[in-house]
Amino acid sequence: MRRDVFQAIADPTRRDILLTLTKETKNVSTLAEQFDMTRQAVSLHVKYLQECGVITIKKEGRERYCKLEADQLEQVVEWLEPFRTLWEARLDRLGNIINKLQNKNK
Repeated sequence: MRRDVFQAIADPTRRDILLTLTKETKNVSTLAEQFDMTRQAVSLHVKYLQECGVITIKKEGRERYCKLEADQLEQVVEWLEPFRTLWEARLDRLGNIINKLQNKNK
């Protein structure tokens, strides 16, 4: 079953794993040490992230190294763009109101 990037970021633990991987590639054991859950539970999150296409896993000996595939997160950026535009417009209007009030008080 192919999952999508939105399913990857739906869970707080998976988001934390992705944030951790922005700094460097890590093995599953190292990732598991950062969470208050079993290594097996972290492994399931890692598998889920791999199915979503946001990380790749490379086997080296007995270790599995997780690498962030940040370009896959571009879908989230594209989806959020209309909301960013909306909030920028609202903040610009608020800034204009504040400027008018400040000029009035001078």
